[in-house]
Amino acid sequence: MSAAAKRKPAAAGMELVYGLGSTGLSVARFLARNDRVARYVDSRAAPPGIDELKSICADAETVTGKTPKNLLKKTSRIVVSPGISDSDGFLRSARDAGVEVVSDIELFVQEATAPFVAITGSNGKSTVTTLLSLMCEAAGKKALAGGNLGEPALDLLAEDEPEFYLLELSSFQLQRTAHLPAKVAVLLNISPDHLDWHANEDEYRQAKYRIFDQAEAVVVNRADDQVDDHLPKDIHKVTFGLDEPEADQYGLLADEGEWFLARGEQLLLSVADVAMVGSHNHANALAALAAGELIGLDLSSMLQVLNEFPGLPHRMQSVGRIAGAHYINDSKATNVGAAIASVESVDGPVVLIAGGQGKGGDFDKLATATCGRLRAALLIGEDAPLLEEAYQDLVPTEHAADMCAAVERAAELAENGDTVLLAPACASFDQYANYQARGDAFCRAVEAIPR
Repeated sequence: MSAAAKRKPAAAGMELVYGLGSTGLSVARFLARNDRVARYVDSRAAPPGIDELKSICADAETVTGKTPKNLLKKTSRIVVSPGISDSDGFLRSARDAGVEVVSDIELFVQEATAPFVAITGSNGKSTVTTLLSLMCEAAGKKALAGGNLGEPALDLLAEDEPEFYLLELSSFQLQRTAHLPAKVAVLLNISPDHLDWHANEDEYRQAKYRIFDQAEAVVVNRADDQVDDHLPKDIHKVTFGLDEPEADQYGLLADEGEWFLARGEQLLLSVADVAMVGSHNHANALAALAAGELIGLDLSSMLQVLNEFPGLPHRMQSVGRIAGAHYINDSKATNVGAAIASVESVDGPVVLIAGGQGKGGDFDKLATATCGRLRAALLIGEDAPLLEEAYQDLVPTEHAADMCAAVERAAELAENGDTVLLAPACASFDQYANYQARGDAFCRAVEAIPR
């Protein structure tokens, strides 16, 4: 009898994995390690993960292209890749039929035995997850980081058990995860995003707040005036913000004309000594310090990381200075809130490069918030006309055919002391494979500027 024939389904019906992206393949590896049979479905006729799936479980039943609804009659549970919206017709039919629909994180929680930190936010979650991972390493604590960032969460379970798991979680994953008993839950911020996936802003916000439901302790941003209404009663809470902190909380303090990261009245590190660029990264640093405190990391190790870590690529990445202008790549600023934070975090006039696929973002809010800081806005991609309309009569705007043209024109417009900032406020998929490819194009264009 083959190994496949010996496997038993996990429940009366068969599990169905919907979507063969990186998450779907990680689910396949997890199920194969646990000798569990599943059916694999992807709406694309030739999904890019199909060959890898065959190497994981060669005899797995796969369905590609149009998904027949009669599959639901033999399905006990659907594990969905995060990129597939709840408005998907097959998922609507599944919910109507009473079939459980879950994320990969639900499977992770059922299996993991080490404590975990859950981190989410519209912006900054990858940076904070990475900071916390480096802080654990500096403090001599074994931690494995993944989820929405880097390695899928279920793949972490194939490694030796750490002292902590560090999970970056998207709103998509949180909406489909019923059980999330985090040791620490971190919510960095909420600004409208993914409104092409969520039904509305309220649904998006409620998905983010689900991170608190079963947590032991939480880290929250004092700037969110709604957050306390969503916290469990009497939960241990540590706050952070860019204002003066109360006792045992994290914020900024001024001393003799210099600003410091602080815990209560304790000065921790001058912001001038924080390697990451931008005031929103100071907020990320404070959030990481708060989370690190809650899992028992020593302060000196955490501050060492903040002094040394320059930030992730494509997130306020300093590309260089040319003719007195500073060029910064924040291609990861894929929503309006992130782009506003990017512009507000730099000193002096900004020549902004923005555009792409807007995901339903409020460009009027972007224009109103940033117009006083911009020398000009150079607009690229599919939604450049919408951005131009938002900035009309507020800031000089020009369309650019591509990134090279945008950077060349920015170099002509920028004056000594200006910042040329790529903060698109949009997804990249109209012109690039991902935000990384867009950021790389910006960096190459900057390198090509004549010195």
